[in-house]
Amino acid sequence: MSTSNIPDSGGPERTKFLSPWLAYPLALLVWEVFPWVISLLSTHYGWISRRPGLWNLLGLIPVLVGTAGLIWGVTVHSTQSPQGIEWELDRSYLLRGGLYALSRHPMYLSELVLLFGWVLFYGSIAVLIAFAVSYVFFNFYAMPLEERTLEAHFGEAYREYKNKVPRWFGKRRM
Repeated sequence: MSTSNIPDSGGPERTKFLSPWLAYPLALLVWEVFPWVISLLSTHYGWISRRPGLWNLLGLIPVLVGTAGLIWGVTVHSTQSPQGIEWELDRSYLLRGGLYALSRHPMYLSELVLLFGWVLFYGSIAVLIAFAVSYVFFNFYAMPLEERTLEAHFGEAYREYKNKVPRWFGKRRM
């Protein structure tokens, strides 16, 4: 994994850190339990006798892929910041390797893949709505905010990265 060779600008001291030992269960709780709770608000389409049908079970594939991406992301961020995961958008490091070479936002992508898997698994309109709201929030608020913050902090290094790597997922541009 590549990080920026640009040192921190020496701005205000960062004090908001999250221990990786708290981040893993918190992330999994939010992205594994929250969809189940939301699914209770609507019918589970495709389920037979209160059990998921075959098509619903296929939703576990994106759940596993998204969960792996989420665990990978927490691990990568925790290794870059020995004090814990930096909670603010203006981080002291710029990740460019691993999944960050294919997506500028692999954590958001993993969360959406995981949530889409729950949409399929539960066959729930309520979870589908949560997925749509999450997509809109990530795409139109969280990602642009994070990109502006990183561009302000890392300048040309981030602009170069942004021009080479797609926002969501895809082949790296030369």
